[in-house]
Amino acid sequence: MNRDECLAMILAGGQGSRLGVLTEDVAKPAVPFAGKYRIIDFTLSNCTHSNISTVGVLTQYQPLELNTYIGNGGPWDLDRNRGGVFVLPPYMKTKAGEWYKGTANAIYQNISFIEKFSPKYILVLSGDHIYKMDYRKMIRYHIDTAASATIAVMEVPWEEASRFGIMNTDKDNVITEFYEKPAKPVSNKASMGIYVFTWDILREYLILDEQNKNSSNDFGKDIIPEMLRNNEKMVAYKFNGYWKDVGTIQSLWEANMDIIASPPRFNLYDPDWKIFSRNPIKPPHYIAEGAKILSSCITEGCSIYGYVENSVLSESVYIGKDAVVKDSVIFPNVKINDGAYIEKAIVGSYAVIGKDCVIGKEYSANNPNMSTYCSDGIVVIKGGINIPDKANVYKNSMIRTSMNIGGQWI
Repeated sequence: MNRDECLAMILAGGQGSRLGVLTEDVAKPAVPFAGKYRIIDFTLSNCTHSNISTVGVLTQYQPLELNTYIGNGGPWDLDRNRGGVFVLPPYMKTKAGEWYKGTANAIYQNISFIEKFSPKYILVLSGDHIYKMDYRKMIRYHIDTAASATIAVMEVPWEEASRFGIMNTDKDNVITEFYEKPAKPVSNKASMGIYVFTWDILREYLILDEQNKNSSNDFGKDIIPEMLRNNEKMVAYKFNGYWKDVGTIQSLWEANMDIIASPPRFNLYDPDWKIFSRNPIKPPHYIAEGAKILSSCITEGCSIYGYVENSVLSESVYIGKDAVVKDSVIFPNVKINDGAYIEKAIVGSYAVIGKDCVIGKEYSANNPNMSTYCSDGIVVIKGGINIPDKANVYKNSMIRTSMNIGGQWI
């Protein structure tokens, strides 16, 4: 396949509400991950390795930090004279402008952008998944099967199947049924939200979908079912590697833990498939005499005076003397003061944890900060807030605002 034949469009505008305070001020694809990355780095890096040099990134919700991070695309070798990376927010037209109404509408609004490059095929991706994939193999499969649409699929546990678009296929992997997040799944073959379309066919369906006032303008709910009803040939492309939708607190925490498992369930250190990112230049991390680190990922610029176990620390994190951090994910520039104890938490950027705080150690039936987004004992602390000395934050809490010294939320 010629590199000009396929254009990638990354859907990166979702609010990510299930991540709670972690996405109140930043788009989900810009959320830190694995110490030195952002979530969108994985999709962009896959494009680079797959020799796809024209990439549109469709932004909408809280786009400033994501737009700034992507910049000219240099870290992913996407700063090019022809092609490259393009940030595509909703924009004003002649008479009016409108937000992206759904995944399909987001592509529809950018038809004129796509047609500037005259692609034969279009690759539609999500900006909030952790995985490594050579898209060239999927595109070749799409071409060889003469399909109108190809959907990347993987088998998921039956108890999780209702969270995904679910399909049935025949012996040749031709899709015969498709249901978006069904209450009673017909199979456990789940859509990964990765699509290859023959562009001239998809273009017609996007236009017809936009004219349908009853449509939700979504690929899984509208475009794919309509193509199936019209007997378009759609095939499933089986993927057997690591893939994680990090759209929930639980899945984000689990994906971070997967990189420090022994052996790692997701390998960040494959020299043949490097994950590229835009990182500030920081000094090496500092480990003080008496500090101890076990089974953890420590990024540049960290200063460690306490105890860290089974945790992921982003750049410029400070861990004070006698502080303990276990089973946690710490975002950039967090300060954890002397004697603090943190267990199974995700701590947002620039948060300050006071001396002798206890976070995530105990359950409480009367927890005033209990959140339905937090499960399995995980605590989430919003970036930029202060937790005062000796505060006690219970498991399954989501902390949105700073506390006063008396322990009351303000």
